[in-house]
Amino acid sequence: MSDLSETIIAHYERHAAHWDADRRAAGWNDRKWHERFVTLLPESAAVLDLGCGGGSPVASHLVAHGMRVTGVDSSHKLISLCRERMPEQEWVVADMRSLQLGRTFDGILAWDSFFHLSPHAQRAMFSVFAAHSHRDTVLMLNTGPAFGEAIGSYRGDPLYHASLDHGEYEQLLATHGFRTIDQVTEDAQAGGRTVWLVQAVTTGK
Repeated sequence: MSDLSETIIAHYERHAAHWDADRRAAGWNDRKWHERFVTLLPESAAVLDLGCGGGSPVASHLVAHGMRVTGVDSSHKLISLCRERMPEQEWVVADMRSLQLGRTFDGILAWDSFFHLSPHAQRAMFSVFAAHSHRDTVLMLNTGPAFGEAIGSYRGDPLYHASLDHGEYEQLLATHGFRTIDQVTEDAQAGGRTVWLVQAVTTGK
């Protein structure tokens, strides 16, 4: 089943316009987490948004609060939308799994994106998070509620999701120098998302 994780990049490129429109039209039921994320960041913070999509509503919310955004997405079409909407920010077409920007950020998001990676790739991503973190960097991501893989569907195409179990996420975060600020499993007030809000207590370099 993990092989289907390799179809995600092509999937989002193929359905970019629909994903962007659906995200903006559906209402922002996870807004409370993004508002909390902003409150934990310094003024004019530099934020790395991994899997930024078309930039709305998440990146645009950060920009509205004076943040400096570096958005990363594997879809050329979605990054093009970001560049049109927020040309003053930095937008990068790249695969988050191999990201090496050579600098750190005050905040990192992997929202509605990290859970498309295979279990193996998810484990490896914690080194990517750490490499782009300095002491006090705030990281927010969402995952599945328990270990497993699942195949959903979007506009007739299979859509891969995976998760590690709660204990392994805790171990990976601790190993890479993060402490948990808050964690909610299947938050009913955020569309059922399982959320991890953490902060770096040691440097990732």
